[in-house]
Amino acid sequence: MASSLLTLLDDIATVLDDVALMTKVAARKSAGVLGDDLALNAQQVTGVTADRELPVVWAVAKGSARNKLILVPAALAISAWLPWLVTPLLMAGGLFLCYEGFEKVLHKLLHKAEDDAAKPGRTAALAGADVDPVAFERDKIRGAVRTDMILSAEIIAITLGTVAGAAFLTQLGALAAISALMTIGVYGLVAGIVKLDDAGLYLSKRASSAAQAVGRGILRVAPWLMKTLAIVGTAAMFLVGGGILTHGVHDVQTWIDDAASGLGALPEIGIVLGAVLPTLINAVVGIVAGGLAVGVVTLVRRMRGKPATAH
Repeated sequence: MASSLLTLLDDIATVLDDVALMTKVAARKSAGVLGDDLALNAQQVTGVTADRELPVVWAVAKGSARNKLILVPAALAISAWLPWLVTPLLMAGGLFLCYEGFEKVLHKLLHKAEDDAAKPGRTAALAGADVDPVAFERDKIRGAVRTDMILSAEIIAITLGTVAGAAFLTQLGALAAISALMTIGVYGLVAGIVKLDDAGLYLSKRASSAAQAVGRGILRVAPWLMKTLAIVGTAAMFLVGGGILTHGVHDVQTWIDDAASGLGALPEIGIVLGAVLPTLINAVVGIVAGGLAVGVVTLVRRMRGKPATAH
């Protein structure tokens, strides 16, 4: 009986080790979605009064948890009964990431002046007396939860591709762990980001000159932090999306591995070139795939007489 108990404990420890390892791999692969998730959700509270920012973030976080309660069982069902569908879904998710990234860049390049000109009008409209704050907040939450459903589906798809060949308990543990980590991590960081300006303002009014200096520094850094998150998130979408696409085609991945190994054998800078080459190829594949996807979607919309949607 004692030996049976020890065997059971050993099995549990093995499963937990596998779950921890696969969760770490899935988290690394989901970095692009995580960066985009942070930037998008931090922007979702724009226009909400300062005292309602945290309640809105909390409401969206609960919506995100509900999304994952739907997505995780669906992912396990696909893995159990339609395992051949995992790779196509993963490829579709990677292509969608590339599409989103390219559309963002294109919109920024083509419509920056229009967005800057319209920003004062949007701000004035939000401050108007004819805006129902309750309805406005409800719309913000619904929009953020819809966005989270798409991004959560990408995270679950990437995780499912990582654990597809594992035992059921390992799959369940990894999917549950990555869902919890991403939800708590993303919305915890979002809550901190949206309150950075309040913290900076509070410190800037303290009697201590050191606190005032820190507060002024936070107020200067906060806007740049949001811009940096958006840039890093977009770049990571190309890298992760392109990486998913190249991994999905065996011959392409084999060629990349062989090319990286060949460069790695070069003296002096070979190690650096071998490490950088796969990242550069993934980025190029992501950009090209995103451009083609945006072109196809734009063409289909025009053929159907619908205007292209702004990101």
